[in-house]
Amino acid sequence: MNFTYPKSEKLKSKNTIDLLFSEGKSVSKYPLRLVYVAGTFGENVPIKMGVSVSKKHFKKAVDRNYFKRVLRETYRLNKHMLLDNTDKPYAFMLLYQSKDRLTYEEINTKTIQLFEKFLNAIKEAK
Repeated sequence: MNFTYPKSEKLKSKNTIDLLFSEGKSVSKYPLRLVYVAGTFGENVPIKMGVSVSKKHFKKAVDRNYFKRVLRETYRLNKHMLLDNTDKPYAFMLLYQSKDRLTYEEINTKTIQLFEKFLNAIKEAK
């Protein structure tokens, strides 16, 4: 398995991010929320992923950066779930929406549950 998070998979396009929040659907598993939209986003990459942590909940950039790093790491280790079970390209935004400071292990468990919930949502939509 390829446990990398290359630059080509990073969600950087402002247009795609705007599209995500205007037309995207979402699934939640406290304290995480996954906003997603299907479609091709150039570069022939099956997944574009971005992470975000609320400034409202974590005032210090150090804290926000820590949780963004943890979210990227949990995505990197569990993205095989998404790659193996999706048939078209998706753009994702993974949001941390709580003041609670969960440990890495708890966030990793929640990420796996969130990805499973997302896969169930797209199966039902078919």
